[in-house]
Amino acid sequence: MERRTDLAVEERELLGEDIRGVEYSDEESGGLKIERLRIMTERAGQLLRKPVGTYITAQLPPLTDNIRDTDSRVKALADEIRRLLPVNGLVLVAGLGNVDITPDALGPKTASRVLATRHITGEIARSTGLDRLRAVAVLNTGVTGQTGIETGELLQGVIRNIRPSAMIVIDALASRRLERLGCTVQISDAGISPGAGVGNRRTRIDSTTMGIPVIAVGVPTVVDALTLAFDLLDIEDERQSVELSESISPQGRTMVVTPKEIDLLIKRASGLISLSINMALQTDIDTEDLLDLL
Repeated sequence: MERRTDLAVEERELLGEDIRGVEYSDEESGGLKIERLRIMTERAGQLLRKPVGTYITAQLPPLTDNIRDTDSRVKALADEIRRLLPVNGLVLVAGLGNVDITPDALGPKTASRVLATRHITGEIARSTGLDRLRAVAVLNTGVTGQTGIETGELLQGVIRNIRPSAMIVIDALASRRLERLGCTVQISDAGISPGAGVGNRRTRIDSTTMGIPVIAVGVPTVVDALTLAFDLLDIEDERQSVELSESISPQGRTMVVTPKEIDLLIKRASGLISLSINMALQTDIDTEDLLDLL
């Protein structure tokens, strides 16, 4: 039985701590527990079912609690994102997902709150004191079922035209544990597979397919129902596994579980991540000035 998760640290938990080709460390930063996992070899990536790269996982108090603009958690996440970005150049921020489906709305709701500055240039920028802003472009991709266009195809077209130095993509993730929903942020330089969390895997979005560095940011908002059942019941018997699979996923239908307060979770998570991204990108202006622009 495959226990579905988008979190690299959960794959490590399933396999055990001693994995050749994997570096792991944890620390406290800004009141958060930060776990750093680096997959260094293709073999280790195959074992963890994740591409080679760096995965940073921040454990948060529940996002359904209030998040203040000056919260230390925001600054800690901004620092982690900034370390993965090139120092200069235009950055494209892309929100992935379906805004009409609440557990999948994290990407578009976050992107809509990121400050787009690419169009602020020349005398207008100088006269308004905004010439210190880093150039940022923002895009909500929608989903293939809405647009008829693969997300990767859409992003490749935009990248060819505006030539950013890097891209940040935001998407909702799947966890294997209920206690991680709304309490975890994963940041990675290994890109992302849109729809993988709900079994609808599309073309990967990473540095190889896009031709530029891709930083993926996500929060788990769902748990696969079958994965949850296996974890809660701790079933190892093959016959019982088959029976449970047929019961929870009849005719191969995939079910997911999400918290009843998912609306509030998405609102707070999108606010936290968008502010962290804005702070990571706009390093030449004070936090107070940045908040006035948002």
